[in-house]
Amino acid sequence: MSIELEATPALVVIDLQTGILGQPTAHPIEQIVANSARLAAAFRAAGLPVVLVNVDGTAPGRTERGKATGRVGAQTLPAAATALLPELDQQPSDITVTKRTLGAFGSTDLDARLREAGATQIVLTGVSTTSGVESTARSAYELGYHVAFVTDAMTDVAEAHDASVAYQFPKLGELGTTGEVLELLASR
Repeated sequence: MSIELEATPALVVIDLQTGILGQPTAHPIEQIVANSARLAAAFRAAGLPVVLVNVDGTAPGRTERGKATGRVGAQTLPAAATALLPELDQQPSDITVTKRTLGAFGSTDLDARLREAGATQIVLTGVSTTSGVESTARSAYELGYHVAFVTDAMTDVAEAHDASVAYQFPKLGELGTTGEVLELLASR
């Protein structure tokens, strides 16, 4: 197996919210949501932290994509687009953070909350592979967390997803599947 689990890994689910439904992705979003939900249930059953991240806006920086769409500066998403998907079965014990940047660390208290929970590793799922997931992974790696990517529980447009998984993720952490992580949790 590629992924190893530390004593206290935290599952971090990125941007599985109502606003992502219907967008074209490399892998069916229903599969990504189902795999993330299975992992969340298993982490909870093992008494391990589950972090549910949603995004409700954008950072204020100017981008080429923003200029092309006429959206320059910070943007706020409609509330209906930011609700976490019900399949994740959000629980009171979950750590929930709302971000306004690509990654989950820069605009939230996620680092402090993970350290308080004793987490030394994050296990990442969600969308989009090249934005929310990769940005979160880069920050986590730089903050000293061990990073694990569940590649069948994340997606993006095909070429972008494949490039991150093949070229960027091996520099930042370990890669594995939902089945491998579930097997590791079951053997604890």
